[in-house]
Amino acid sequence: MKKQIAILSAVLCTITLTSNAQRRKAEPEKEGYRFTEVVSLPVTSVKNQASTGTCWCFATTSFMESELLRMGKGEYDLSEMFIVRQKYLNQMDDNFLRRGKGNVGQGSLSHTWMNAFKTAGIVPEEVYHGINYASLNHNHSEMAQYIAAVANASVNLKKRSPEYYKIANSILDIYLGEVPQSFNYKGKEYTPQSFAESLGLNMDDYVELTSFSHKPFYEPMIIEVTDNWEHAQQYNVPLDELMEAMDYALEHGYTVAWDGDVSEKGFSHANGVAINPEVAVLEDYSTTDRARFEGLSQAQRMEAVYQFDKPYPEINVTQEIRQSDYESFVTTDDHLMHITGIVKDQNGTKYYKTKNSWGTDRNVFGGYLNMSESYVRAKTIYYMVHKDALPAALKAKLGL
Repeated sequence: MKKQIAILSAVLCTITLTSNAQRRKAEPEKEGYRFTEVVSLPVTSVKNQASTGTCWCFATTSFMESELLRMGKGEYDLSEMFIVRQKYLNQMDDNFLRRGKGNVGQGSLSHTWMNAFKTAGIVPEEVYHGINYASLNHNHSEMAQYIAAVANASVNLKKRSPEYYKIANSILDIYLGEVPQSFNYKGKEYTPQSFAESLGLNMDDYVELTSFSHKPFYEPMIIEVTDNWEHAQQYNVPLDELMEAMDYALEHGYTVAWDGDVSEKGFSHANGVAINPEVAVLEDYSTTDRARFEGLSQAQRMEAVYQFDKPYPEINVTQEIRQSDYESFVTTDDHLMHITGIVKDQNGTKYYKTKNSWGTDRNVFGGYLNMSESYVRAKTIYYMVHKDALPAALKAKLGL
């Protein structure tokens, strides 16, 4: 009996192994994404915004650090939280004067960084790391609630007393640390303002560009997103020129601070890509993929494509498609990152090399991902760049 059981077990094992081998043979191997660098510009190390809504500051700080590298100033690690602190104070003032209808949340846009820099200056990260509480990483969930409470209390009281300012600064001191009046850096004594001056960054050199057809092109407009609480203006240009200007900047040594929508299924930091695949038009697919997707619903095709097993044909995003997604609230403003180069996949499709601020441990690409050209055309809210990085023809149209 034992011998019969052993023989039966061996037969079943053989059948199982054969079945598994046949299944593996039937299933196509995952091709994956293979990228070739076209442009790769100097950047500083990837940082981690952790449990905060401060991507706007991390992306813009990274951008400014790259600007310093481009300008031959050397490598700097600037304090994000020094800028964040001043931003909260600016927000609270704005909210009070708007009678409580402002934004005292954690989000903002790139121009907020520039305005805080102009107001308060800046310091190195080693001087002000901004974690004055029991945590290894940034976490603003509790602090943000106290700030909102104090901001709203002043509105309800219809006044800002000396005590109000003390309370606001005390909250920031407790969580982020007190601001140094002066500090020593590499053998020199600085104040935040004098250190900012030493960097040689001119905030008037930077412009924000967008592309929406509900406002006139080649004129400034105010993007209608919550994080634009300062109601700053962006230059509105046609979509093709927006993309041409981005390519021109990167190809001429200038990086780009990018703001857009990362809530789509095609955005996968874990897989290191952001894609905008076309699943409705099977004619664009290979013979193998057409056979594979034939008979599947669009939702099922999407599910298959979002396995990120290999590149697929992407949507040809027009101005009209982009505008429709914006006005139907499909495209939202929820994240800023730093575009530092251009790559192409094995099919020749263009992607933008993007430095994120989620640390280096959340994917195997060191915290970077590549956003496809189609994705960027569809999901860009705006981007910031040095005005000298713009093509001459566009600068002339904008009067720069």
